[in-house]
Amino acid sequence: MSAVWTFVVIALVVLVLLTLAIKVVKQYEQGVLFRLGRVIGTRQAGLTVIIPFVDVLTRVSLRIVTMPIQSQGIITRDNVSVDVSAVAYFRVVDAVKSVVAIENVATAINQIAQTTLRKVVGQHTLDETLSETDRINVSIREILDVTTADWGVVVTLVELKDIQLPESMKRAMARQAEAEREKRAKIIAAEGEAMAADTMMAHPLALPAPPVNPIHPPTNGATLPTAG
Repeated sequence: MSAVWTFVVIALVVLVLLTLAIKVVKQYEQGVLFRLGRVIGTRQAGLTVIIPFVDVLTRVSLRIVTMPIQSQGIITRDNVSVDVSAVAYFRVVDAVKSVVAIENVATAINQIAQTTLRKVVGQHTLDETLSETDRINVSIREILDVTTADWGVVVTLVELKDIQLPESMKRAMARQAEAEREKRAKIIAAEGEAMAADTMMAHPLALPAPPVNPIHPPTNGATLPTAG
């Protein structure tokens, strides 16, 4: 009976060791293998075997990560207060650096992205911020890309998501837009009247004949019929 229990215990121990030793790295991941606290290499997608209690396998996702950059209160170069939010896209290109060089890649990128967003937008006027978003996006991405290179990360894209203006400026811009629409409508109406006048002058026969005055008889000698 004791032999049976011994076999059962050994089988359970072997099963536990196999469970601890066999790891699966997914297609979109890369494994960083530590042995006694030191990096000894990486493991690609598929099954990999480690030494239990000696090795530690850290999986790192290689997929593009979408990271919202929360709204920031920013003063533009022409002293206008705006709230700007953005979104950044990044991916890990060096799994070892992303694990060894930085504790939390996503948190670090988010913090530096907020700082960079305030810095870059603050160097532009409000008109430039509204009209040159593509250039601002590129500037932010390039700054982030330089910083994150040591972390094994590439920032692939940054986009300004929303630009909120002060309410007073929104009302002023709405009034200006309404004035521009009214001005344009008046110009179009004036141009239409001018074109109609030119057409009349170019084709005088198209003008309507004046009405006959019943008080004054025609001047060509004809007589008007009278009531009997």
